[in-house]
Amino acid sequence: MSDEPVTLDFIAAQQRQLLIELGSLRDDMTSFRDDMRLLTVIVSRQDGTLAAMLEQLRLMVAQHQRTADRVRTLEGLRE
Repeated sequence: MSDEPVTLDFIAAQQRQLLIELGSLRDDMTSFRDDMRLLTVIVSRQDGTLAAMLEQLRLMVAQHQRTADRVRTLEGLRE
């Protein structure tokens, strides 16, 4: 460790460097926050797509069951 006194210029230089680093960190946090928002929107959209696909699948199964019921009814009439 040096015996030189700490000057106001030294403290000012250190503070400037700290402010530069904090600005960089703030930019990184803003970028991270934007990334998280984007990923959240993507996941939400995928969740909505999945829900729509499941509803469509339910409707198709119901339609198939109605058709199968009609066929069974027609087969019963033929016998």
